[in-house]
Amino acid sequence: MVQAGGQNSEILTAHRFYLGLALDGQKESEAYFLECQGFTRTQDVIEICEVTSQSLGNGQSKGLPVRTKIPGNVKSGNITLRRGMTNSVDFWNWFDKVQAGQWAKQRKLVSLSIYNQASVEVARFELAGAWPTRYKIADVNARSTEIEIEEVEVAFEEFKRVK
Repeated sequence: MVQAGGQNSEILTAHRFYLGLALDGQKESEAYFLECQGFTRTQDVIEICEVTSQSLGNGQSKGLPVRTKIPGNVKSGNITLRRGMTNSVDFWNWFDKVQAGQWAKQRKLVSLSIYNQASVEVARFELAGAWPTRYKIADVNARSTEIEIEEVEVAFEEFKRVK
């Protein structure tokens, strides 16, 4: 695949990357995640049905339905980010402030960057009006050898790819 300017474009494979999340336009990522789910943006389809007249040749006419599809409203899904739990309470505090009724002040511009294994940013998305809707930690078992997983679900109004 060749892009404009003659450069080859690279197919990005999921297993060689990690995600960085920055809030309110910060240059450096505040958190790194290994998994992101639900990253969708869809556009509704509006179907318009019109009836046009068609002459039958014997002096009669008959209505013929014609259907046209046009774009409707755009909707964003929520994303779910998962990472190994750290001693940082930033995501919990963000969620807690929304839960306490301060949600209008907690709507953030979130940058979600995808880095390769060499820590080079290869893609970046900006999510406007983002706020946490759910915070979860995995079940705790003292006998387990698995790492503790922290999960945050983030709602947003729109996103765009900026890199």
